[in-house]
Amino acid sequence: MRTVPWWILLSSMAAPVLLVAGWSVSAELQGPGYDPATTTISVLAADGAGGYWVMTSALVALGFCHVVTACGLRPAAPFGRAALAGGGLSAILLAFFPAPLSGGSFSHGVVVAIGFSLLAVWPVLAMRRRAVGRRDGPGAVAVAAPVRREAVPLPAGPAPWGLRPWPSVGASVFIWLGGAWFLLALFVLDTAGAAERVITFAQSFWPLVVVVSCARWAGDDGRTA
Repeated sequence: MRTVPWWILLSSMAAPVLLVAGWSVSAELQGPGYDPATTTISVLAADGAGGYWVMTSALVALGFCHVVTACGLRPAAPFGRAALAGGGLSAILLAFFPAPLSGGSFSHGVVVAIGFSLLAVWPVLAMRRRAVGRRDGPGAVAVAAPVRREAVPLPAGPAPWGLRPWPSVGASVFIWLGGAWFLLALFVLDTAGAAERVITFAQSFWPLVVVVSCARWAGDDGRTA
């Protein structure tokens, strides 16, 4: 039985593509004075920037993709799905709280911090040690199906790889370390742009890893990840 609908495969694949395309095109529109290694993505989405409409549209589309993925990722734990959706909504909200071309913005910083935190913790909140199925007949286990009142929950083997504890914790730790690198780069190393790109790409790519692992697991009838 399919545990993930086809449309979240599309949304999870589109997320990193839209993000990279957005910062690449908007950087070209910004002109040669923009340095992607030292300057943050927020500058590209700043009100008045040359590529403002491209980067802002990419962030809104990215957020929408995360919300759609969270809605269909039924094998994941509910709190993890909620955190992923919240991170997506934060990306959408950035359109209403753009960074200024120079200086800082408290409201923009708050939205960014909330979005980063939600996308950093969602892998841990979404993880499952084992998948749970139900028995419809002798020896049959249906995974992630609507549970009828008479259904008896049974362990259906290990959870999909992307939802298991070690990969989930590893993804979250990597993102948090990336956040520490970004802060260090912002104030000391002058490589904030490169650090931010690594973090945001990782955050946009991990949902795809989880979705693909769930699809493979379902294709093997829940026996392997």
